[in-house]
Amino acid sequence: MKTIDQNACCCPVTNQERGDPAKASGERRALVRYLLAGIVVLAAWVLVYLNLEAFSRLVVFNLLGLPPNNHFGRAVQFFLYDTPKVLMLLTLVVFGVGVVRSFFTPERTRRILAGRSETAGNILASLLGIVTPFCTCSAIPLFIGFVAAGVPLGVTFSFLVSAPMVNEIAVVLLFGLFGWEVAAIYLGTGLMIAMVSGWVIGRLRMEHQLEDWVMQVQMGEGCVVEEQKTWPDRIRYGLDAVRDIVGKVWKYVVLGIAVGAIIHGYVPEGFMASIMGRGAWWSVPLSVLIGIPMYSNAAGIIPVVHALLEKGAALGTVLAFMMSVIALSLPEAIILRKVLKPRLIGVFFGTVGVGIVIVGYLFNLLI
Repeated sequence: MKTIDQNACCCPVTNQERGDPAKASGERRALVRYLLAGIVVLAAWVLVYLNLEAFSRLVVFNLLGLPPNNHFGRAVQFFLYDTPKVLMLLTLVVFGVGVVRSFFTPERTRRILAGRSETAGNILASLLGIVTPFCTCSAIPLFIGFVAAGVPLGVTFSFLVSAPMVNEIAVVLLFGLFGWEVAAIYLGTGLMIAMVSGWVIGRLRMEHQLEDWVMQVQMGEGCVVEEQKTWPDRIRYGLDAVRDIVGKVWKYVVLGIAVGAIIHGYVPEGFMASIMGRGAWWSVPLSVLIGIPMYSNAAGIIPVVHALLEKGAALGTVLAFMMSVIALSLPEAIILRKVLKPRLIGVFFGTVGVGIVIVGYLFNLLI
């Protein structure tokens, strides 16, 4: 009986291979229209974005007549400035990442990781976690597929940590709000935690802590036919991502900015430094413990991070808080319980939590 190599069985099909030149011509015209519209929209985006702060000050301090040294006035100006700023950044980055994500499917991701050495797999899985379209909830079915395909357990955990924690939306928003240094710190430390956590879990040899039914899952046989996307397809994929993701998270963004506005307007200068500053040795582990019960996405928590840093909180402590909110949560533990036994869930949370605490202390010492 002839066998099928699953690692090489993906069969891309293009419009030309389907013998549809008329459709191919239509796709080219659509691409030109998208490019022209994109140039106009991007120019308008830049013009509006660069004038947001001046507009917010004009509305709050001139039209509404609120004094700039008033708590309420500062809170309203923060909210009116940060809300469109974060939503505009979020829309732009979700579209761009949506286009990138159109190159990755679960099957393609699985093939990339299958057959790699464990160390190379940890690194590659952590990097793939950044660009693949999977949060913790949606990554779990892929996690099962990895295990069934023979991908080492530690490698699958590197992916499971990186996918929600090293969030491309968070990277761009941090860049827009704080500059490339903070964004690079978040990206580098998140990748390091994902790689090291996966390596540690791999060394513990805890495959027996997977639920029995997970180990019994078999990968289906046969050729998975993937249609090769054209550039108009990828642009539409990006637009769909904006409608889907921004449509779901904008409420959390506005709520996060509202919390940040209250902190910005009403929390006394230096108060956050007293409880989340470098001098309080307990602030980093406490921030991680506070962050775990919370459930938010990167777009919703970053406005709070912005306000905390403005009020004097230490960067390492705030990064530890943000990472624990994004990467570790009680809903995540409940979902993971479907595929992992309690001991492995505890090891996973403990390993990632210790890594986050170390990163927090490290950057409080260095920065």
